[in-house]
Amino acid sequence: MSDKADRLKKARVPQQPQLGNELQHRLPPGQTLTDSFPILHYGEVPEYDLSNWNLRVFGEVEEERIFTMEQLQALPVTHTVSDIHCVTRWSKFDTAWEGVRFADLMEQLNVKPEARYVMLHADPDYETNLPLEALLTDDVLLAWNYDGKPLTAKHGWPLRMVVPQLYFWKSAKWLRGIEFMKEDRRGFWEDHGFHNIADPFQEQRFSSDEYEMPEDEWKYCEAD
Repeated sequence: MSDKADRLKKARVPQQPQLGNELQHRLPPGQTLTDSFPILHYGEVPEYDLSNWNLRVFGEVEEERIFTMEQLQALPVTHTVSDIHCVTRWSKFDTAWEGVRFADLMEQLNVKPEARYVMLHADPDYETNLPLEALLTDDVLLAWNYDGKPLTAKHGWPLRMVVPQLYFWKSAKWLRGIEFMKEDRRGFWEDHGFHNIADPFQEQRFSSDEYEMPEDEWKYCEAD
């Protein structure tokens, strides 16, 4: 874990692609555009039996809820197309997702008014934190399909978050829990030197200027 975090803190900036004005504004600084979908995660890819899988919603809610995949897929289904950006310096445009909007899931919950933050819990032993308001835009999904097909195991099957306005480590794969919180708390990568907010257009990669990204680490990800 620490070796991977150290490598990610030092990779050089890739050469910027030459894009037309209609596309250049969509590419955050320090990113390079890719047609593939690279893979990066901590730990082994988990295996699931959907008959035993569930999503737990807890914390600052009036009542804890447990959702099966069937219950989630019975909620209003949304299709989105969005650009995504990884801290390892790749970006991918026009990614197509299907799932339930976080805002629509919220309508099924009785969240306490003092809840201002969310911790996403995912396998294996992964957490990432976000302000609640960051999850309420129309393109933030709990997604089960990508590009018209079910997610592959390496991309988070059976359920992942898609939070396209932030670096993609905030879009937790293998989602298992949503915790509403009064106060912010750092997640896995945030606790190992990554930025707490993670806005790609502000290059909020790391929590300190002393961190940089290991030479060529942006190429490190396995392509799918």
